[in-house]
Amino acid sequence: MKSLKATGSQLADPAYQLTVLRADQAEGAFLPPFHQKLREANLFPLRPVAPAVLQINVGKMCNQVCKHCHVDAGPDRKEIMTRETMQLCLDALAQTDIPTVDLTGGAPEMNPDFRWFVEQIHALGRHIIVRCNLTIIVANKKYYDLPEFFRAHGVEVVSSLPFYNASKTDRQRGDGVFEDSVRALKMLNAVGYGQEGSGLTLNLVYNPAGAFLPASQAGLERDFKRALLKDHGIVFNQLFAITNIPVSRYLDYLIESGNYAAYMEKLVSAFNPAAAAGVMCRNTISVGWDGQLYDCDFNQMLDLTVASPVRHIRDFDAAQLAERAVVVNQHCYGCTAGAGSSCGGTTA
Repeated sequence: MKSLKATGSQLADPAYQLTVLRADQAEGAFLPPFHQKLREANLFPLRPVAPAVLQINVGKMCNQVCKHCHVDAGPDRKEIMTRETMQLCLDALAQTDIPTVDLTGGAPEMNPDFRWFVEQIHALGRHIIVRCNLTIIVANKKYYDLPEFFRAHGVEVVSSLPFYNASKTDRQRGDGVFEDSVRALKMLNAVGYGQEGSGLTLNLVYNPAGAFLPASQAGLERDFKRALLKDHGIVFNQLFAITNIPVSRYLDYLIESGNYAAYMEKLVSAFNPAAAAGVMCRNTISVGWDGQLYDCDFNQMLDLTVASPVRHIRDFDAAQLAERAVVVNQHCYGCTAGAGSSCGGTTA
């Protein structure tokens, strides 16, 4: 399987995705503008709070090509953050008290300067999250020591695992992914990750494998913990249930399977003002691989930069960014449906 960009798909173009998302009629479904829902909930314009997370996408290269990927990541993607841009991120961090840096991709570990970057962030005393796809750990000998590297720098590991069996996981992420994920989880457990009292946090992420909303996060966590411990002896801390956002390859899936209108209707019908008030874009600043600034990783993939004169990490100014309004569009229904959805799970 190749990325949308590699196949020349129209949906590889963020501008084209926005034309699809902006349509208020889809096969007879009425999809009101998202900002209208916010206005009805007295939440428009959506304003940021003090930033708690600097989320940095260090590149779109990945060893996997997952069907639901909103980044359209894959081995054929060459967009990689340079060390120069990483240094600009470090300079911005040094002038703030943002406590957490969230490193994502692609597979962030494939960036050649990944380890240097982690070391520098650690030296600044910030909490580091790495969104690890697990299979990268066992993909090549040069990654085998990642669990020890993560431990040495107190990294919180957050890893996607669509389900606790092979059939559903491999259907979404590719043949053999579940088996490799189990191997990687055991390696993380072996150095203390997920173990009680270790202080080493291992969290898993669940995304539905079809055109539906996730079930109760608490219930899913109980099921995952029970099954992974019983069948594989694996332990972890928390499970985050994340709604699939209609962007990039997941949007492609919805259209190709004829589920787009029905799925968007589900999201609109499940709009929750409490979830909207807690969305991650309010306390997060997202940095693209090229240093451009966004309100969230989803806006990043749609080229929706922040509504501020400060649009690149080189010009970072926390005070100016605090005055902006969050940029919203139709895909935002995904983060505000039901119990809500963010990179840290439910929001309501």
